[in-house]
Amino acid sequence: MARKFKSMDGNEAAAYVSYAYTEVAGIYPITPSSPMADHVDQWAAQGRKNIFGTPVKVVEMESEAGAAGTVHGSLGAGALTTTYTASQGLLLMIPNMYKIAGEQLPGVFHVSARCVASHALNIFGDHSDVMACRQTGFAMLAEGNVQEVMDLSPVAHLAAIEGKTPFLNFFDGFRTSHEIQKVAMWDYKDLAEMCDMDAVQAFRDHALNPEHPHTRGSHENGDIFFQNREACNKVYDELPAVVEGYMKKINEKLGTDYGLFNYYGAPDADRVVVCMGSFCDVLEEVIDYLNAHGEKVGLVKVRLFRPFSIKHFVDVLPETVKKIAVMDRTKEPGSIGEPLYQDVVSALYEAGKTGIKVVGGRYGLGSKDTPPASAFAVFEELKKDEPKREFTIGIVDDVTNLSLPEAEDAPNTAAPGTIECKFWGLGGDGTVGANKNSIKIIGDHTDKYVQAYFQYDSKKTGGVTVSHLRFGDSPIRSPYYVTKADFVACHNPSYIVKGFKMVRDVKPGGTFLVNCQWSDEEFAEHMPAVAKRYIANNNVNVYLIDAIDLAAKVGMGKRTNTVLQSAFFALAKVLPAEDALQYMKDAATKSYMKKGQAIVDANHKAIDAGATAFRKFEVPADWATAEDAAPVELSEETKSAIAQQVKNLLEPIDRMDGDSLPVSAFVDCADGQFELGASAYEKRGVAVVVPHWDETKCIQCNQCAYVCPHATIRPFAMTEDEAAAAPEATRTLDAMGPKAKGMKFTMAVSPLDCMGCTNCVKVCPKGALEMVPTEQEMDQQPVWDYMVENVSEKKELIAANVKGSQFKQPYLEFSGSCAGCAETAYARLVTQVAGDRMFISNATGCSSIWGNPAATAPYCKDKDGHGPAWNNSLFEDNAEHGLGMAVGYEAVQHKLIAATQDIIAADGPSDELKAAGQAWIDSVNDAEASKTAAAAYVAELEKCGCDASKAILADKAYLTKKSFWIFGGDGWAYDIGFGGLDHVLASGHNVNVFVFDTEVYSNTGGQASKSTPLGSVAKFAAAGKRTGKKDLGRMAMTYGYVYVASISMGANKQQTLKALKEAEAYKGPSLIIAYAPCINQGIRKGMGKSMEEGKLAVDSGYWPLYRFNPELAEQGKAPLTLESKAPDGTLRDFLAGENRYAQLKSIAPQDSERLQNDLEKAYNDRYQLLKYMAAFSGSAEQPKAAEEPKVTE
Repeated sequence: MARKFKSMDGNEAAAYVSYAYTEVAGIYPITPSSPMADHVDQWAAQGRKNIFGTPVKVVEMESEAGAAGTVHGSLGAGALTTTYTASQGLLLMIPNMYKIAGEQLPGVFHVSARCVASHALNIFGDHSDVMACRQTGFAMLAEGNVQEVMDLSPVAHLAAIEGKTPFLNFFDGFRTSHEIQKVAMWDYKDLAEMCDMDAVQAFRDHALNPEHPHTRGSHENGDIFFQNREACNKVYDELPAVVEGYMKKINEKLGTDYGLFNYYGAPDADRVVVCMGSFCDVLEEVIDYLNAHGEKVGLVKVRLFRPFSIKHFVDVLPETVKKIAVMDRTKEPGSIGEPLYQDVVSALYEAGKTGIKVVGGRYGLGSKDTPPASAFAVFEELKKDEPKREFTIGIVDDVTNLSLPEAEDAPNTAAPGTIECKFWGLGGDGTVGANKNSIKIIGDHTDKYVQAYFQYDSKKTGGVTVSHLRFGDSPIRSPYYVTKADFVACHNPSYIVKGFKMVRDVKPGGTFLVNCQWSDEEFAEHMPAVAKRYIANNNVNVYLIDAIDLAAKVGMGKRTNTVLQSAFFALAKVLPAEDALQYMKDAATKSYMKKGQAIVDANHKAIDAGATAFRKFEVPADWATAEDAAPVELSEETKSAIAQQVKNLLEPIDRMDGDSLPVSAFVDCADGQFELGASAYEKRGVAVVVPHWDETKCIQCNQCAYVCPHATIRPFAMTEDEAAAAPEATRTLDAMGPKAKGMKFTMAVSPLDCMGCTNCVKVCPKGALEMVPTEQEMDQQPVWDYMVENVSEKKELIAANVKGSQFKQPYLEFSGSCAGCAETAYARLVTQVAGDRMFISNATGCSSIWGNPAATAPYCKDKDGHGPAWNNSLFEDNAEHGLGMAVGYEAVQHKLIAATQDIIAADGPSDELKAAGQAWIDSVNDAEASKTAAAAYVAELEKCGCDASKAILADKAYLTKKSFWIFGGDGWAYDIGFGGLDHVLASGHNVNVFVFDTEVYSNTGGQASKSTPLGSVAKFAAAGKRTGKKDLGRMAMTYGYVYVASISMGANKQQTLKALKEAEAYKGPSLIIAYAPCINQGIRKGMGKSMEEGKLAVDSGYWPLYRFNPELAEQGKAPLTLESKAPDGTLRDFLAGENRYAQLKSIAPQDSERLQNDLEKAYNDRYQLLKYMAAFSGSAEQPKAAEEPKVTE
């Protein structure tokens, strides 16, 4: 049969097939599976029909557990139902999976298999999640590449229906889910032809229905449960034949040879690998190479993992096999071997093939790349008389020595003629988007096969991205990073300065393109010696292009991607240059026309300009012998724990060279615990422009520092001596204010840490800041370093106002958040309120990703060594985890209180010790007083030296009052974690909850949450959300004893600070909901005006400002203080400024008009209700929060 080709990734392939067989989709967003559900939602919104003639009914739930419950219920009611998930999300579904399988319901779970968080969160691919499901009763089907996902996904749906068994259909997260390939697609007519409609009708007839009522889910006792459980055995015994039958149908249509297990390689192989997933394609490449060179090796690809058919497995094994290596992409600590290994050993034993040597290997955890070198190593190990029974590949294990050695320069096994390219970009600069566009242009306009894969660091927008592209005339089966590239591009010059190992991946004679504003001389100065030698000795062609200035000139602002994409097509010559430029222009017109002709025209100008804007750099002959700079010796100071962490972990990780680190580098942090303050050592230097401070215009209001998301601009007050010792480039003013008499003031900027967002410039009331090229401000870096290191904190200047708050050291700095991020501005301010005594429990999401990337923590300590103690548990349990931190600390502290009371009651201790102990007990619930009292008590305990004193001193870190904060986004607080959040608030415990409300699931790409307002377009709400936003604040107010505030920093800085101070001081639970403008909202002015956007939101009535303080009710006053004014009539203007609302207007103008009318009315009504509540005076009956535990004598 003839098939259409289209460039797509594994997620789209799975969604395309599943849509055909799905009537209901119960969904919840999780990386990397969210795009599957998003595709289904978009197609449903467009009215696309499945093979049954209806659009899919998409239901977004509050959690994966909720989605699984919906799937279970929908199947029970007789609708063919599907979901899409991964990782912790899949694990949350496990209880329902047992039920769905037990009730023999034909559901399908499409899973882009992903790592499960253990010592750390990893959002990337392995089989940890699916292996946790192997005893649920679900059948499990595996695919290894995008084409296989397209071809074999129908089997899961068809076999589920006929076989009365739910299927878990899985493929590798990211490596397959996000890899773009040119794929031959199914026609829905063919998918319909293969579907057994009689079996579908039988499923419907058996469904629950009051027309023919039955019950399910009974309670069974020990007398019958076992027997009933065994009654399903025949279903599983017969299922392999059902699956095989549908694979044969597919083979007949496609000319393929898919089986439950497929063998690839020499028919008389003596060494065989057993594997499933994307590594199979790597193994096939290596097998072809080895067999062509006289060896006899092969591969068994596992497709149906559950039920595991011994017969089918043994049937595909060559009779000649002597040794087998079974490769598992998961780790089960303490087991005798991983799951697939144990299955293979058991199968061979059952089949009587006990003479075959079987060993097991682990690979690819957390998306660890598995190149051909790893596959060569496995086959090389199998040559040994006694290969390792247990081994790892892709890493260097110098601790337990399980890793196999791998050749540094393994043969290139990619298909001959394949063109390989690699692009190093900055998150948000458009590099990834441009490369997706390029791959689709090539794939859709030529006969070439294409592949694209995108690698990211753990930063948000502003992090490192690496795009791996391949094109060729033969099918591409190379699911590993490009390391032998014909073309490498560096789109951000800071990567040259930082010494990223980019040039090493250029093939001899290949091309290296660098985007920079440097002259040839400056470029030569910045290039590391090792890169110079490689370029000269391998005849690498070097080209320079200034896309930065060119993009600004043609109206593209900071978006250099279009200029650089055009340069790529001109240099790489994958397509005729004229054709490529025209295809680019067509794509730009299609993509941007809805944003206006001016945007289209700017893109067209950038395309034309980029095609000729590069210049060739003539490589000097002396580069061949360039000498490395002398290594820096570690001083005693730089041997500290943080310095060692920076040198040994952060630096290689930041260079995207973490793959080179051995296991021994992590022995001291095997439990996932890292030092604070590492981000200060990164000095990423990614901003093209940074703020220049004009001291002649400055009024010392400190608003710039207050709004800075990355804490890269800060005020410092200096004594005369500190000012005298400052670097020459320091600019100062006489400090203003009575308490600052005799001091000098400066506003320091760190150009190497700044992200260039421009919020500080926009907020300055006097124009004392302007953005200038980073190079121009580099003389300010030593000034910054001096201020941070040598200028003391002036406690007398710290005050509860905007200006005074910024003289307090922030305990959050230089995070990996997006430029202009509102979340980090809030979090930084919270640390300036309570950072030296904070516990932070952080829900998984944006704030956990920028909050704690491995070995790069942006939370930091003060000069006393104090700072936030931070932890991330999961997504759904954050509130409970934070409460656990609080009660755990209190338990230890209460033990110390009891021990102190024993000392007070004893005869031996001195009166001074007893008095200090009592003073400490009296102050234990007062933050500042407990610091002073604890210090005095410790001094007396140290004087005493008795055993009782020593026992208390051992836990002296528990003496002071701490501040417990629970951070998370709206996806957590409004949806998946709401039940726990509600319970924790209701408990009355003294914890502070801070919700970064972006109104979407920002970390997973902008899916709708119950915080998403009416009419907003988001993923899973492609036609505009049809329900209103949950009012979390008013819900919490109903308890009466929860402090609640709604804030927007850009609208009212003082109210924001006051709310934080009040919440922290309140002796009970507090909830602060902060409006957080986000890149996912599509703010048309850009994130450089995120603070201005927050003000517009409040002025228009979109976001209310209030504080609900139960203590006021106890005084007979209204507990609610409404601090925003009545909506000023600009709501429509505000909505028009954000793509999430404007988009619907262009797609469905009538729907948009109706929904915006409803939204405007709802927000006007809300204001009137809040105004009424604010006028209400509290009563004596107002309930109270739980009091601090009483200390009993």
